[in-house]
Amino acid sequence: MFSGIGTQPASRLQGRTEPGKTALVVGPDPRLASELAQILPGWQVRRTANNLSALELVKGQTFDLVVTGEDTSGSADIQLLRKIRRIRPHLHLVILTTESTTSDVIDSMREGAFSYFSRPFSADAFREMIRLAAEGPCWDDGIEILSATPEWIQLFARCDRSTADRLLQFFHEIIDLPQPERENVAVGFREMLLNAIEHGAHFDPTQFVEISYLRARHAVICRVKDPGEGFSMEEVKHAAVSNPPDDPLRHQAYRDAAGLRPGGFGLLMTRSLVDELLYNERGNEVLLIKYLKGAGTQA
Repeated sequence: MFSGIGTQPASRLQGRTEPGKTALVVGPDPRLASELAQILPGWQVRRTANNLSALELVKGQTFDLVVTGEDTSGSADIQLLRKIRRIRPHLHLVILTTESTTSDVIDSMREGAFSYFSRPFSADAFREMIRLAAEGPCWDDGIEILSATPEWIQLFARCDRSTADRLLQFFHEIIDLPQPERENVAVGFREMLLNAIEHGAHFDPTQFVEISYLRARHAVICRVKDPGEGFSMEEVKHAAVSNPPDDPLRHQAYRDAAGLRPGGFGLLMTRSLVDELLYNERGNEVLLIKYLKGAGTQA
């Protein structure tokens, strides 16, 4: 059952019109279409009963966005995605499902899904992803899987914020840990990914970061390598991790002098969330290691 989104803050698309834009919602529940109409004012939102009828509609009409309903499994929606992409290779498709596995999420990335949500998920995150799908131009995905099993994933990601946000949602679905470990790993990975894209690649969409995710029996390891020249800890006076204990906000003076936005707490926060944060000699590659409860090797 799709519910809870209507009570969330309005999308940034609110009040704007998108003439000629059409979204297709799949599934018997009319509330999802109503919610999407609120998120996408000015769009025509159509609804169809199931994946079979959705495929027939896509064959005969151009849609800008397709959102699957929650009454089908992730694997069934991926089958629909494969068929749609043979007809409309650049169509944005967002999967909603209540039945999902890590393998389903990986397959959706391989097939070029724009995003993937399984219950329970954040209504705000869903709204933001719909906004990205609606505003984004024709795309070439930006996420390329090199090798993937449920335990070991290796991929390239394009160095722009939209791709980062999409990748973070996929990884939110993949990280199969109990709380609070799941949230700690997700937040730490987010900080290191955004650091790599912003400071290593300077948001250059022609560049890519390399990412690995390893789920071992007693630990989770995330690796992020950016295309930049790297850094040393002595050079990051603009980051809170370099502050002396008696001056916890000293880094802000360096940020102000350099014209940087407020912040600089990413490294410090990540160190508090994971058990080990290891950089290579050059400083353009980082490992996040989180030991799992019962492993006997807590940091």
